[in-house]
Amino acid sequence: MRAIIHVDMDAFYASVEQRDNPELRGKPLIVGGDARRGVVVAASYEVRKYGVKSAMPMARALKLAPHAKVVRPRFAAYSEASEQVFGIFERYTPLVEPLSLDEAFLDVTASVGLFGAPGEMARRIRKEIAAETGLPSSAGLSSVKFVAKIASDLAKPNGQREVRPEETVGFLAGLPVGRLWGVGAKTEEALKRAGLERIGQIAEKDAAWMEMRWGASGRHLWELANGIDPRGVVPDREAKSVGAEDTFDEDLTGVEALSPHVHAQALRVGRRLRRAGIKGRVVQLKVKFSDFTLLTRRSTLPSATDDGQTLYRVVRELLEKTHEDRPVRLTGVSVQELGTGEGPQLGLFTEAPKRSDKLNAALDRIAERYGTKAVTTADIAGSDEPERPKPPRKPR
Repeated sequence: MRAIIHVDMDAFYASVEQRDNPELRGKPLIVGGDARRGVVVAASYEVRKYGVKSAMPMARALKLAPHAKVVRPRFAAYSEASEQVFGIFERYTPLVEPLSLDEAFLDVTASVGLFGAPGEMARRIRKEIAAETGLPSSAGLSSVKFVAKIASDLAKPNGQREVRPEETVGFLAGLPVGRLWGVGAKTEEALKRAGLERIGQIAEKDAAWMEMRWGASGRHLWELANGIDPRGVVPDREAKSVGAEDTFDEDLTGVEALSPHVHAQALRVGRRLRRAGIKGRVVQLKVKFSDFTLLTRRSTLPSATDDGQTLYRVVRELLEKTHEDRPVRLTGVSVQELGTGEGPQLGLFTEAPKRSDKLNAALDRIAERYGTKAVTTADIAGSDEPERPKPPRKPR
């Protein structure tokens, strides 16, 4: 039987802001943009009770909670915290499927012998996240992916819930049909018109009736309602690309202003590639201008790499060739055509490790222990993003 943990950070962006600024702790907080045309990027739990939620227009949010504190998003800080969190996940299993910066599925089936029962593993993971990042998280546990996700939602904030295989159908029965994967507003309305408002009502129907009424989707919903879902956790190594991008607080103009950002993104991508044990040959630069027009440019390397400095040299060239001296609101770096980097034929003698490989291994160890800004390049060190010291990891 599979053991799957879904870990979700609680009000992630808002929690990072409250962690880094003690004056915001315990206060209604909105992370968002311009009050006239922006949207809510994140809302703290203290402000949610007034009806404020993510993706809501800022103008409406401020009407609901005019007393709320508002801060502009700092995506580099959130990416930094996310890397720390995912580093903790990978201590327990290589089977980590990211859903976003702040949540992931972990298949810990093969880790039970090393770390104990899944529930204990989830507690240890959440405890290490809190100790090393200062951030709260919630976890759901099940043998089925979507059930683990629902369980973590219901455990929020700062809790965890386990749904054992024999409890799955009963756990789902009383929940609204909108909780099922793939049920959007239109499908939910159609199900309700058919008298199906709770997941248990779908589970009690005959599978053939559901299929006759809604085709293959109907049978799929019936299977989910009965806790049947064979989909496994898909780790990073099976992804088609690995990337990093940031939206800036203010639009930036000029190659020199943008270079530290794409440099930091290239280094982040390199670390993620090395963590996943993969390399890539195609490097892509993504630029979004202030008018929201999007530009992407690619370059193919002679051989696959996981070295961030190599990636930066390529994207810097792409930036110089494509920059139009227009204000930029977002840049991103990604790597595609992923693989282990092993050639089709082995040589007679083992190739000596490159100097860059040794350096990266040393830097990765330092970053895991003290944070990614403990040792960095001069251009990135000059940025105004604060670095929260990371305490040394306790040996087990």
